[in-house]
Amino acid sequence: MHRSLRAGAAALALALAACGGGGAAPELDFSGPTAEWPTYGGSAHGLRWSELDQISAANVGALEVAWEYRHGDISDGSDGTTRTSFNATPIVAEGTMYFCTAFNRVVALDPETGAERWVFDPEQRTTTLQGPYPRVCRGVEFWRDPEARPGQACAARIFTGTLDSELIALDATTGEPCANFGAGGRVALREGVGEAPPWEYYPTSPPLAILDVVVIGALVADNERTDAPAGVVRGFDARTGALRWAWDPVPPGWSGRERTPEGEFTAGTPNVWSILSGDPERGLVFVPTGNASPDYYGALRQGLDFYSSATVALDARTGSVAWHFQTVHKDLWDYDVPSQPTLFDFRHPDGRTTPAVVQPTKMGLFFLLNRLNGRPLFPVEERPVPQEGAVPGEVLSPTQPFPTHLPPLHPLTLTPDDAYGITPWDRGKCREQIASLRSEGVYTPPSLEGTIVWPGSAGGPNWGSASVDPERGILYVNQMRMPLVVTLMPREEYDALPEKTVVYPNDMYPMKGTPYAVVRGPLLSPLGVPCNPPPWGTLTALDLVNGEILWEVPLGTTRDQAPWPIWKLQGDVGAPNLGGSIATAGGVLFIGATTEKTFRAFDTASGEELWQARLPYTASSTPLTYRLAQDGRQFVAVAAGGHGWSEPGDAVIAYALPEPEGSAND
Repeated sequence: MHRSLRAGAAALALALAACGGGGAAPELDFSGPTAEWPTYGGSAHGLRWSELDQISAANVGALEVAWEYRHGDISDGSDGTTRTSFNATPIVAEGTMYFCTAFNRVVALDPETGAERWVFDPEQRTTTLQGPYPRVCRGVEFWRDPEARPGQACAARIFTGTLDSELIALDATTGEPCANFGAGGRVALREGVGEAPPWEYYPTSPPLAILDVVVIGALVADNERTDAPAGVVRGFDARTGALRWAWDPVPPGWSGRERTPEGEFTAGTPNVWSILSGDPERGLVFVPTGNASPDYYGALRQGLDFYSSATVALDARTGSVAWHFQTVHKDLWDYDVPSQPTLFDFRHPDGRTTPAVVQPTKMGLFFLLNRLNGRPLFPVEERPVPQEGAVPGEVLSPTQPFPTHLPPLHPLTLTPDDAYGITPWDRGKCREQIASLRSEGVYTPPSLEGTIVWPGSAGGPNWGSASVDPERGILYVNQMRMPLVVTLMPREEYDALPEKTVVYPNDMYPMKGTPYAVVRGPLLSPLGVPCNPPPWGTLTALDLVNGEILWEVPLGTTRDQAPWPIWKLQGDVGAPNLGGSIATAGGVLFIGATTEKTFRAFDTASGEELWQARLPYTASSTPLTYRLAQDGRQFVAVAAGGHGWSEPGDAVIAYALPEPEGSAND
């Protein structure tokens, strides 16, 4: 691949620094724009894009640590609580940085120094979870009341959801709860969703504030039971906390199972656990939906699939459905939509502009839709998919939707000939495993023999979502390539087991109310290596207008997972990743995300890696960038706090170019 001149300059600067060659620090350009990062995705549209250009592909190699903050909220599980995962994307609004920890504490910092301004502790009551879930809070939301008087308490607010299923409003200046919001600053979210233990229902993603309404969904634990808590999405008055509306994802005119006696919402409806987007101008909220419960057996859903695995546009004022587009019919693979819908204006080759939304999916399929009505901008084909091997009574869709304009960014078939291994022996073992399992391509139904779910249920893309350059119409996305083996177990066999759990890497779920339990785990060789060929993590640039892949590179190595020299010998094979990227007008894309303790910068034009920094923990998160003053520096910050597969941590680290000599901060 041709290296651009600016990429070459940056690589040279990085090489000199690595060799101790030093050289003059790059001269800072103070003529460019300033910008904050006021919401999780950079804007309500979820672009993860910044117009900042002080850090460029030519000087990014000179980045240095500007400050580091440790919040201390860590649990590795040894104290009897659930281990933590610090996946937050901090926001920067009106000169302050805000983020939440896995203990649901909210922290406010000076974005340029890392100095602590205030901390709010909700005194989290729920500390243990079932299943594979770590304790996590991905972000908070900022809102300024346009009707507030100058100096009024809670004129600017931080909204956060907690593991205790509460929506909390805080004064953005002081961190004190807003007394006029709900009960002492808190609104209970468990009302009406059905009877369930605390770990089965709670929000993990940030709320969305739009048109004086705060909108929030929640995680619902996978594969526990058919009558799981309802997946309702609710909008609350941003000033008072009063319920404005509630959207329960039941089909129009639905007359299926009765509503739960404990509440008003229907058990088992698709939930919305991931990140919401908003179009304030048009008054729309865009929600990515999960599955009707449970994930791997659908015969008893009674039509509740209607809104599952879909992008749904809701009226922000009323919660009524404006439109919906389903990415998977009768989803049996845990292919819920995990990525934030990304809103941008699609510029047609003839100069016309259409308000659009692009929806990444776990399958590596990307759907490009009209934002106003949900209709595809380009044809979507219904293609036949595998039908053989499903358990008796299962209901399959004969076809699934495939976009024709944007190519799949993940392989859709895995055969014995694709088997990978470090040695001929473990490659042969992988070949035998693949041959023994059902693997007829994407959408092969779960089976009693065992089915390879490929792409895996973690993606492809996941909640890290995509970043989009709205001017050029280019999407950047990271994916993992890790197949999963899913096996259905007859109920009588499951009930006869003396122990109902399976040690990682396999998980077992009861799917109560169905004839089956489910066992799922990664497809690995006896040496613990994925049985599919590398790269196991990728970073891709996709031209949304022309439908062309501009470049694709492996993302990460097996460093911090495999011992030296194995990870060195393997080379750049990519790594599993959770978290996302941001792109900038300076021609730089920043990303952590991998199982490696490394933060990286890439040239958006070529995919060339320009810079990397080692981290104290893995950065299973999405970074942010900001520049507050015309005479100030551009910062790039990232949360490094591990995930379920790596050591838990608590670091927020900000990087910037060196300050000029003689500056006030020298």
